Amino acid sequence: MAVASTDIFKLGFIGAGNMAESIARGVSKSGVLPASSIRTAHPRSQRQQLFQSFGVSIVEDNAQVVDDSDIVILSVKPQVVKQVLLDLKPFFTEEKLLVSIAAGIKLRDLQEWSGQRRVIRVMPNTPSAVGEAASVMCLGEMATKKDEERVTSLFRAIGKVWTADEKYFDAVTGLSGSGPAYIYLAIEALADGGVAAGLPRDLALGLASQTVLGAATMVNETGKHPGQLKDAVTSPAGTTIAGINELERGAFRGCTKTLVLNFVAKFSRNSNTFLRQASLFCYDH
Repeated sequence: MAVASTDIFKLGFIGAGNMAESIARGVSKSGVLPASSIRTAHPRSQRQQLFQSFGVSIVEDNAQVVDDSDIVILSVKPQVVKQVLLDLKPFFTEEKLLVSIAAGIKLRDLQEWSGQRRVIRVMPNTPSAVGEAASVMCLGEMATKKDEERVTSLFRAIGKVWTADEKYFDAVTGLSGSGPAYIYLAIEALADGGVAAGLPRDLALGLASQTVLGAATMVNETGKHPGQLKDAVTSPAGTTIAGINELERGAFRGCTKTLVLNFVAKFSRNSNTFLRQASLFCYDH
């Protein structure tokens, strides 16, 4: 059951795409804020109606979103962030907090383009759609403890939240930003193995996805190291350790680490290309 918060503030979204929708739904469903305290703007009636369907207010334009909000979440494609913030710069005041979820856009640029010093940058990921996001945030130079607490409450409504220095954000994007795709591939491969062994496809996929969910929950809930949990299900000369040997022969561990390292290296070299290719799931479109 959602528990209503006693800290009521006005929340606005610049960009009304899928990520904004996930956050708004999570925030209202969890009781962090009533839906009536949330507003956004969008030119398409379909998106307007979707947000209105769970109580969010639709205002005339982005300038009104900023004017009517205490916290403004910027949820537009990274390649248009600069122009959007420059256009909205006259409407920001010292009393407002800017929160950006645009991948790859650094605090110094957000501060310069918006004229704001109270800025927080957050990197959520796509499981926010089901309330299981892994989000990391970093604080700008003038963000307050109260700002941090409020933003933490917003993103806890869609999953778990960590605070880290901005220098880690490329690695965060490579791990938790791209990570879901790697896990989907692992689930598919496990299911394909089950089908190859004779299981019906729907049973194999259900078992594979629940096995991954259960294993992740074991790590999160027990506090045990993954290696310790792995050892608990591998008996001497058993089938599980034989399977692990096959994974090691295929360089599973090394390849998985390399995925993250290669992402960070490529992102650092070609950040503009990566920003143009940012997932349409996350941002207004």
